[in-house]
Parts: sequence; structure tokens; C-alpha cells
Amino acid sequence: MKLSSCVRAAAALLLAFAAMTTASGIFAVTPADSPQVEVKIDNFSFGPGTITVPAGTTVRWVNHDDIPHNVVSNDKSFKSKVLDTDEAFTYTFTKAGTYDYFCSIHPKMTGKVVVQ
Repeated sequence: MKLSSCVRAAAALLLAFAAMTTASGIFAVTPADSPQVEVKIDNFSFGPGTITVPAGTTVRWVNHDDIPHNVVSNDKSFKSKVLDTDEAFTYTFTKAGTYDYFCSIHPKMTGKVVVQ
């Protein structure tokens, strides 16, 4: 077999393998592969206040305020540390549902993530 024939055969096998594994779902979605949505913390509010995302999405909260805040889910499924200015917290939502959250330092700050 000539070298060019070997390269073509290897390429064909790789393409066939990629098609089969993608179709059968062998490749898992990891947080690095997941879509990411950003919520800004600023002026004592989460913006946007409500987001709707597909399961597997990573949400990133970034504190753009000049005072500390945190992000705590009502059901305690996630909780950030206290975030200083420009610090961020991420969480990947793997299950469908509605996740209400708030800042435990400033409890009137609330938000919601709807996972479909």
C-alpha cells in the first residue's frame, strides 16, 4: 500500500469513528465543553435577573460591584465564596429545574436560573 493510500484509509477510519461516536453519544459534555452564560453582579442586583438555559450550561457570575457579594441557591445546591470586585463564581447546571438564588450578604438581591 502506498503512503497516500494509507493516509486516505486512516482519514476515512477517523471520520467513520467520529461519526459513530458522535451519533451514539460516546463523547460526554464536560464543563469546559459546555455553553457558558454570564450574570453580572452590579449595583446590588443580578443581571439578567432570570436566565433560561439548557442542561449542561455553565453559569458564571462576575461581581462588578465595588462591594462584596456572594451567590447562594435557595436549595443549597450551590454556594459561592464571598466575591470581591471582579471575582467570579461558576456552576454547571446538569439537571432540569428552577434554581432560585440570592446574595446572603444582601438578601434582597435575588435571581433565578431555569434549566430546560
